[in-house]
Amino acid sequence: MRNDPLNLDALSARLEEKGPAYSALADTIWDFGELRFNEHRSVAAQIERLEAEGFRITRDVAGLSTAFMAESGSGGPVIGFLGEFDALAGLSQEAGNPRQAPVRAGATGHGCGHNLLGAGAMLAAVTARDTLAAAGQPGTIRYYGCPAEEGGSGKTFMARDGIFDDLDAAICWHPGVFAGVNSGKTLANFQVYFRFKGRPAHAAGSPHLGRSALDAVEIMNMGANYLREHMPSDARLHYAITDAGGISPNVVQANAEVLYLIRSPRVAQAATLFARVRRCAEGAAHMTETELTVEIDKACSEVLPNTVLEMAMHENIRRLGPPRFDDADIAFAAAIRETLSPEDIESSVEFFGAPAEAADLAMAEEILPFDGTPRFMPGSTDVGDVSWVTPTVQCHGANYAVGTPFHTWQMVAQGKSPAAHKGMLHAAKAMAATGLDIIRDPELLARAKEELRRRTGGKPYACPIPPEVVAPPLRRATR
Repeated sequence: MRNDPLNLDALSARLEEKGPAYSALADTIWDFGELRFNEHRSVAAQIERLEAEGFRITRDVAGLSTAFMAESGSGGPVIGFLGEFDALAGLSQEAGNPRQAPVRAGATGHGCGHNLLGAGAMLAAVTARDTLAAAGQPGTIRYYGCPAEEGGSGKTFMARDGIFDDLDAAICWHPGVFAGVNSGKTLANFQVYFRFKGRPAHAAGSPHLGRSALDAVEIMNMGANYLREHMPSDARLHYAITDAGGISPNVVQANAEVLYLIRSPRVAQAATLFARVRRCAEGAAHMTETELTVEIDKACSEVLPNTVLEMAMHENIRRLGPPRFDDADIAFAAAIRETLSPEDIESSVEFFGAPAEAADLAMAEEILPFDGTPRFMPGSTDVGDVSWVTPTVQCHGANYAVGTPFHTWQMVAQGKSPAAHKGMLHAAKAMAATGLDIIRDPELLARAKEELRRRTGGKPYACPIPPEVVAPPLRRATR
């Protein structure tokens, strides 16, 4: 090991020393299992740790009680590490159990690994700050506590408020199956409530007097389903009937509500598709003589890859080598894989762009190949909005058994495992090292910013959420 405090070996040693505390923090957040915009205990636990590390805390960022910023250091560049910590509904599962066993039926679970995501990003930020301090190097490190990635677009509301405007670059990761750069073109989206108001009536005695809001929802859905043939092939429509108008079939339903998630590869396309879905709703309201109210819940932009930073991160991951797992890790992964179908495993391997032969592995002790070419990833993330504001780079971690699908009880079961922690530490090293590269190499940062300017055409960020739409917690407060 060289004496240079910015040496990768020195950084790794410093991070490993702090690692157990952040693994424990990830487990604590897993235990809380809090849903979007309600992650109060998770936020308190993170702030307590960051204050102990000497970070300056800004609470209630963008007016959101579960959004915060922690900062340390001084001068430029300013590097931000993005953290998430929200769980998913209905995915309760015992940790470490390779068979489905909810802790409490219908309760929440960390089915996307956000307990690891926030703790790992914090660990990277703290380690980067410590390494800069040891070297006497100027630079500012920030950790952003970002709520409600799952269905809330917390970062989009934060971006609209200018929270990321003075960042020179942003770094994040996502727990997964394979370690490597996460370079993907995601789907922009709009999430929208369509509410219909009709007139109640006795369904047998005076049906002619009723105007069914539930009929309107069903007709709207039929129109949207016919629309699928005539929209971009990579676009997606999903919906859930959130209010069917009651449980009495002999009463014409006077109120009904459906929530749509409308996705397309570019935010402009998603906005156009939203307008077309809205016309389906308006047509349904006309046909049923009901009143229609439309409420945008949230939206997010597609991710803009930054190949300059991605190649730098890939080089750091290559130098680190893949994470290593022991026999107990492999045995637990094998037990999880017994609950998965061949199609589950094949789909997971394809999603990460891993070689087909990787499907035979229990845990991935290899690095994803990367040649600088982004892949299409048919999900959405509010990281996309940050990527329109500042050069942004992401990696995946190897935290789960090969083949584990996102948003499943199998992912929840592995969320506190030793293998999950090992993958988290590995990703934190890659993030911290990349952040330090950006600070130390002005040319790297200049090229990253030029790539962002080229990808945006020099146009400023335009938030897809209209200015009159506030985040759900603030929306509830004003009703």
